[in-house]
Amino acid sequence: MLDNIKDGLIVSCQALPGEALYVEGSTIMHLIAKAAAAGGAAGIRANSVTDIKEIKKVVPLPIIGIIKREYADSEVYITPTIKEIEELMEVQPEIIALDATNRMRPGNHTLDQLYHQIKEKYPRQLLMADCSTVEEAVYADALGFDFIGTTLIGYTTASKGIRIEANDFAYLKKIIAEVKGKVIAEGNIDTPQKAKRVLELGCYSVVVGGAITRPTLITEKYVAAIKSVTV
Repeated sequence: MLDNIKDGLIVSCQALPGEALYVEGSTIMHLIAKAAAAGGAAGIRANSVTDIKEIKKVVPLPIIGIIKREYADSEVYITPTIKEIEELMEVQPEIIALDATNRMRPGNHTLDQLYHQIKEKYPRQLLMADCSTVEEAVYADALGFDFIGTTLIGYTTASKGIRIEANDFAYLKKIIAEVKGKVIAEGNIDTPQKAKRVLELGCYSVVVGGAITRPTLITEKYVAAIKSVTV
């Protein structure tokens, strides 16, 4: 099934508290995922055990699973500890993604420690490293992550000001050149042209989220463009 995502589009189907599509204690993300599958998506990225469980019922596509959870002593919130890993294993997503930045982890644990904890308990589980810099990508690759994601480029202090698409994806090209693992482009890939280009550059697959599945953001872009017109 994982061969399906090679050179394909993975649609991130997520809604967070405060967003119109977020329903506490329930989910409509399985319908968003179903629509993405009907449009030709090769895979789904989803947040929470509830959403993944419901998506699996209606969509026969590989899933990148995460749990977003905040801890008071850490900036890391994408699958930050072994607790979230264990919860995800209840629904067994084909790939589990976790924050692989160099930021302080909950309980002052290191990425190295978490990676080895996971592999000791679940040696066959495929893992994706959500990175924000070339250095983080190289480190995660050396640890043994199956997939290297560009998910957090521009979203951390270490990567502040970096635009993934700048200079024809120059930063992405550096990551592709320096890692051996499969690179999945994600983060601000918000047009079909960008998605096509990252695959041309050698990415294994591409994740698109907000540009497809967050109607409020999509509407805001149109409104901003219209308001910029001078009459």
